[in-house]
Amino acid sequence: MTQEDGALDSLVRKRIRALRVAQGWSLEELATRAHLSQSSLSRIENGQRRLALDQLVTLARALDTTLDQLVENAADDVVISPMIDGTHGLMRWPIKGDPGMSVMRQRMTEPPPDNPARMRAHPGREWLVVLSGTAILMLGHRRFRVETNQAAEFPTMMPHAIGAEGGPCEILGIFDRDARRGHQRDTGDSGECDGAQGPCG
Repeated sequence: MTQEDGALDSLVRKRIRALRVAQGWSLEELATRAHLSQSSLSRIENGQRRLALDQLVTLARALDTTLDQLVENAADDVVISPMIDGTHGLMRWPIKGDPGMSVMRQRMTEPPPDNPARMRAHPGREWLVVLSGTAILMLGHRRFRVETNQAAEFPTMMPHAIGAEGGPCEILGIFDRDARRGHQRDTGDSGECDGAQGPCG
């Protein structure tokens, strides 16, 4: 076993124990859930038993995680630089753990449209945090004021638009896979956004 393999082996064992403790489970309880003997699980956690793939799959399932997350090694690219669209004041980061999701930062200056016919609706879910200023979130005919350091979460099947109130505001938006695709369809492959209608993912 190489030094790198040994480090990963140790990390996986520590992760199994940490996840078990976080759930508030005893060795016996996790062993029962994973169909292992308590002594086998103890030896796995303590490095006295070889890690077998079938046992890791079972343990991951019992711990409500995935095998990939259980054996994921520390990535070299912990710090990620954004893709910048200076024309539209956008910065966008992909989320490595879920390639379908993305994070976007945008400065907005225009108010949102009041007419629902000018709002977007598409599958998915969005989250936004106001970093500075005041944002207005329109959901159908409802109007929500979102102040600095407040957040909003909403289903994007509801016609929606986001804009600024009383001066520029800066928001951080998080888009799931469907919401990101919905905005890309609305704006075209160029990724251009109409800030008054809300951020694009």
